Amino acid sequence: MIQFIYYILFIMSLAYGLYFLLTGFFAFKNINKKLIKKHKPKHKFAILIASRNEEGVIGNLVKSLLKQDYPEDLYDVYVIPNNCTDDTEKAAKKAGAKIIKCTVPTKSKGEVLKFTFDKLSKNKDIDAYIIFDADNVVHPEFLARMNDALCEGHKVAQGFRDSKNPSDNWISGSYSIFYWIQNFFFSKARMQMGGAASINGTGFMIKKEVIDEYGFNTYTLTEDVEFTAQCALRGIKVMFVEDALTYDEQPTEFKQSWKQRKRWSMGNMQCFKRYYKDLFRTYSKTGYIACLDMLLSFMAPYVQVLATLLTVVLILFRIFDVQLYDVFSYMYSYGILFFIVTYLANVVINIFVIRYNKKSVKDIMSGILLFSLFMLTWIPINFICLFKKDLAWEPIKHKRSMDIEEIKK
Repeated sequence: MIQFIYYILFIMSLAYGLYFLLTGFFAFKNINKKLIKKHKPKHKFAILIASRNEEGVIGNLVKSLLKQDYPEDLYDVYVIPNNCTDDTEKAAKKAGAKIIKCTVPTKSKGEVLKFTFDKLSKNKDIDAYIIFDADNVVHPEFLARMNDALCEGHKVAQGFRDSKNPSDNWISGSYSIFYWIQNFFFSKARMQMGGAASINGTGFMIKKEVIDEYGFNTYTLTEDVEFTAQCALRGIKVMFVEDALTYDEQPTEFKQSWKQRKRWSMGNMQCFKRYYKDLFRTYSKTGYIACLDMLLSFMAPYVQVLATLLTVVLILFRIFDVQLYDVFSYMYSYGILFFIVTYLANVVINIFVIRYNKKSVKDIMSGILLFSLFMLTWIPINFICLFKKDLAWEPIKHKRSMDIEEIKK
């Protein structure tokens, strides 16, 4: 009976992993094909930056936005300071941004964005909103490429999330690899198979008519993936715009990383509880793969916990000489060799995405070698979140001040 339960759970977790593995291969289909044609500047953007105590980095983001290769009269840069105890507003003004004062109590980025959308709702000149985090800097062609997406009829689009500081240490390197893997094996793959990308926090565009029709009503700690799920349920495709680059500051301290990833895991669990029925029902009726993707993505913390428990059970079976005949236990019987092969396969993938993005393997070596450890540290995070009822949204401190010209070198 115990073996039977083990096999059922093992098959479920194996199928989960195989789904993402096999769909990820679609990224190699027409790997160099451009999915969006270039168009002349046409659309007007409102760029929104929710900022909490970002005095040290906000200036470089605003400056990079004001250097866009896009007509100045077709975009405005708005900074929305909230809950600040520093001179974020002054630094943003000095750099050239317009200020929207947040006049209602807010506890999260999602609430700040909702307030701002409501504030700008009557502005008929705006065609679309673009959202950035205050620690970002932006490639000069970002707005031009998002204009292309709008001209092609896309209502929501996610840009390419790159890194400001991939070579700082193993933590920032691991974060960078994580996003490059997500960009290629998820977002790019989904474009090739007719699915939808996922919004991942920053550097994304929403057409104003979407907000006007549906509003921006998010309730979890991860407003980005929650809004992605809402788009999937409404049949709105999130387009991946690979040439629209945002450079994001990655954490360099483990304590900071732990806090951020705990919020991500808790947010995914909150989203699963809120949306799993609707996502499953909509996928069953329409077959729209974006609904399945979001449902499975929200399940990730639970599946990692399950896989960990199955590994512990397998070890106990070995100790007590319980016979098993599945593929994993057969490979596991080779002991350390199995884990070495798995680790080396992970290293190969890491090197591939680094080379694909024209980065230096040498500069990110610590991230390459310790990426597996980075992913393993998610296990205790998910266990904690599994038994934690609630978690307050906490901002991540940013201090890596870099100009766009430094990054482009």
